[in-house]
Order: sequence, then C-alpha cells, then structure tokens
Amino acid sequence: MRKKYATDLTDEEWQVLEPLIPPIRTGGRPADHTRREILNAIIYVLRSGCQWRMLPHDLPSWKTVCTYYRNWRLDGTWEHIHGALRKELRATEGRQAEASAAILDSQSVKTTEKGELVATIQARK
Repeated sequence: MRKKYATDLTDEEWQVLEPLIPPIRTGGRPADHTRREILNAIIYVLRSGCQWRMLPHDLPSWKTVCTYYRNWRLDGTWEHIHGALRKELRATEGRQAEASAAILDSQSVKTTEKGELVATIQARK
C-alpha cells in the first residue's frame, strides 16, 4: 500500500470510470499495476503539471504510465471516456444526451483558412 494522493480517484469515481477503461489483456506477461493505479498516475501528472519523469516513485514507472496514456489516446479511449461522461452529465442536468446546436466564431474560421500570422496581420489593418 502507498500513501494516498489528493489526486487519487475516489471509489465512486472509479466505479464510473472502470467500465470505460480497456481491460487487462489476457495472455502474455501479467500486468504489474491495476488500471486504477495507472489512471491515478495519469491524473497526478495532469493535475500537478509535473513531467512524466517526475512521477513519485510509489506510483507506476513513468514509462509505463506514459505508454498507457499514449496508447489510450491513439485507440480513442480518452475520446470515448469524454463522450460517455459528457452524456451522463447532460442527462443529470435534464438535457438531451447529444447537443442540438453548435456555435462557430467566424473570425476563428477565417484564421484557420490562411494561417494565424496572415490573419492576425490582416486583422490589424
């Protein structure tokens, strides 16, 4: 057991997130760390702003944590989590699960067409 950090997931938070995290794969080398501990380490980096290599030694190694973060980014896990949590939040607020409107800022659209520097120079004229 390790000392609990302020950024660690509560049991209630973990119950919501656990079904959204890819399970440990069967076969091959057994996992050294639970998915909850990996997620606790990722949240520690995000909340504290520390570098991956500065993770405390009682959390999984920075290489392991960084690899999981990257793999979950590439396989869409983070987008899936975000979408599921957004739908749940909207439902608890009594809103439709999916947004029915969007707002586009015309200045932002113009900026993306030409590149930031050109659009900024033209806007100053």
